[in-house]
Amino acid sequence: MLKNYASVILLSICVQISVAQQMPIDFADNQDVFIPFAGSGFALTVDPQNSNDEAGQFLNDGSDIWQGFYIDLSQPLDLSVEQQITLDFYQFDPNAHTILLKLENGTNQDVEVQQTASGAGWDNDILFDFANATISGTGTSVNATGSYTRLVIFIDGGVAQSGTYIIDDIDDGSDPGDPHALDVIYTDLVWSDEFDSTIPEALDATKWYHQTFGPNGGQWFNGEQQHYTDRLDNSYVENGNLNIVAKVENFTQDGVTLGYTSARLNSKFAFTYGRVDVRAKLPFGEGTWPAIWTLGKNITETGAYWETQGFGTTGWPACGELDIMEHGLGATNHVSSAIHTPSSFGATENFQSYILPDVANNFHVYSMNWSPNQITFLIDDVGFYTYNPAVKDSSTWPFDADQYLLLNIAMGGVSGAIDPNFVESNMVIDYVRVFQNNGLSIDENFANKFSVYPNPTSSLINISSTEQVDRVDLFNPLGQIVLSKTNNVTKLNVENLKQGLYVLKLYSGNKSVTKKIIID
Repeated sequence: MLKNYASVILLSICVQISVAQQMPIDFADNQDVFIPFAGSGFALTVDPQNSNDEAGQFLNDGSDIWQGFYIDLSQPLDLSVEQQITLDFYQFDPNAHTILLKLENGTNQDVEVQQTASGAGWDNDILFDFANATISGTGTSVNATGSYTRLVIFIDGGVAQSGTYIIDDIDDGSDPGDPHALDVIYTDLVWSDEFDSTIPEALDATKWYHQTFGPNGGQWFNGEQQHYTDRLDNSYVENGNLNIVAKVENFTQDGVTLGYTSARLNSKFAFTYGRVDVRAKLPFGEGTWPAIWTLGKNITETGAYWETQGFGTTGWPACGELDIMEHGLGATNHVSSAIHTPSSFGATENFQSYILPDVANNFHVYSMNWSPNQITFLIDDVGFYTYNPAVKDSSTWPFDADQYLLLNIAMGGVSGAIDPNFVESNMVIDYVRVFQNNGLSIDENFANKFSVYPNPTSSLINISSTEQVDRVDLFNPLGQIVLSKTNNVTKLNVENLKQGLYVLKLYSGNKSVTKKIIID
């Protein structure tokens, strides 16, 4: 979610544009969005007969005879495997209406099939058989083959007729698989902060920068009510955790007095592609707005760390923004992730929310897996939102350049009114870790002395090293130690553990190495 700029729209009214989806299309999430053209309109809605079922609303205003709607598919329709598509169609009138399904952007010529529906209410499982299709624009019949990435719908195509219709459950019968499956697994720890201090102390200044200057006349945008400071009162490390503290107090900074203070941290590390894991508990209280996120290293924002280093060349949102976790923009325990680009910000931002139990008292791991092809957001190693635009250009995909991490708690603004009884609350962070592949490890020479194999594994992990391994700890995605072994460790039995992604930490003397392990 946009943090520093005024044109912010609440999650409840945001829509999504130009995002590729795959079959079946059931409109159950914000990615099942058709793009209308020639004056038509599309909106997410609910089944008129079942308020718990989400559907798509398609509107023709009658201004053009070929008004229509399209969606780009991340998983192509392969007609050599499945040639039939079904959908449910709801109309409010009893008249006959034609529905034309057209497949475009394929390995063969564009093809289409037309069917007719009539009678008010639902007409379920209308069948479009592309074994008896027509080559678009020719009238020539064809047993269609090949794969296609764009699905187009025309309702009453060729006729200037207005109307509103509802469509649901567009299905080609294929196995959709996991829509949030990771296309790249990143295993090499390249940057982290474990916040290991047991006594209260300041942050590691070699890793973090306190962003305190308010770029909006001495304060922040969005109507936020806090000043960010570099005081220990607002950020400190203790008992193995980072604490970012939002508190009520009158504080004057840059000539402006506000009623709350907090901290906003910039990482002095920037990267392109990789996985970010942050294990955190969130602050409590209405009006708190904690966030774990990234911005383009090239952002022109006065006071940001990388801008002070001379990298500020590009404004927001062209620099790109990736919101790994935000809380406070919806109901309590609704966290969300979002993408901001020139094509998706404000009223057209791409986002998805996720409900968690008691985020203020329970640790969760908030993650982002960013590859050259897609960005997937995960919580406790479960993917729930994937951004994969069909066209990747400067408007939709400014994510081929360095981003840096930000951690902060804002107060008020678009997160709503602040609880009048609010006094103080912390965001508690156990660790921040960034993984890549074939990159430099934090101590490359030392890390290269250790080899862990096979990876993936289903039974044994073998550890080979020119150094003695004094202890190994294996962490699950929640940051909990599930296995630990000491004294010259060479093997670790993992056959009784669940499948998934784990973190293996190897200790030798006063140094340690961290590696990701996949158990399959």
